[in-house]
Amino acid sequence: MPQVFKIGSYWVYFWANENKPLEPVHVHVSKGKPSANATKFWITKTGKCLLANNNSDYDSRTLNYLSKAIEANKDIVIVKWLSFFGEITYYC
Repeated sequence: MPQVFKIGSYWVYFWANENKPLEPVHVHVSKGKPSANATKFWITKTGKCLLANNNSDYDSRTLNYLSKAIEANKDIVIVKWLSFFGEITYYC
């Protein structure tokens, strides 16, 4: 799991074995190490975050905190996505 960055104790990362065709750019977030029940955020063309799922069952305050941090680091996410996967599409 390529780690994109950390937010305190939260890991923001990609799954290395994404589906074919490749899903639109997104990140997974887990407290501590990567987990199968990670929360997933899409990155839009405008650089906003959209919650895809909250499998980690974070409260709304935590989700807001994570979303803002991911949006603030969207350029890092996009550069690392392109470097790792070699292509990029957006959810919307």
